[in-house]
Amino acid sequence: MMKKIVPILRIFDEAKAKEFYTDYLGFNVDWEHRFEADMPLYMQVSQDEIIIHLSEHHGDCTPGAALRIETEHLEELHERISMQKYKYARPGIQKTPWDSREMTITDPFGNRLVFVETAVES
Repeated sequence: MMKKIVPILRIFDEAKAKEFYTDYLGFNVDWEHRFEADMPLYMQVSQDEIIIHLSEHHGDCTPGAALRIETEHLEELHERISMQKYKYARPGIQKTPWDSREMTITDPFGNRLVFVETAVES
């Protein structure tokens, strides 16, 4: 029985990763791991039910991934992150032909996070 998926995204700079994922998007750092002090970082960030692993290890994954994150209250998320005035991203909300609204943000490492709110049937 499959339960959930935890994607691994490649990062290259710990400070930029934390600035983007924690300061800007509001994720929490759950834990960090290094085999030694001068080794690459592997960490877990989460928010609500979403868990993402971020890795500086070159063999774990390739930069340029895309995640679709199902989201409720996309407008509120957009407002909250817009107030951050993050100088590298100012995403908008787009209506799609497949009846969803989406906000796409690219992290400093080329990974795309697409926050998706599907239409609610009346």
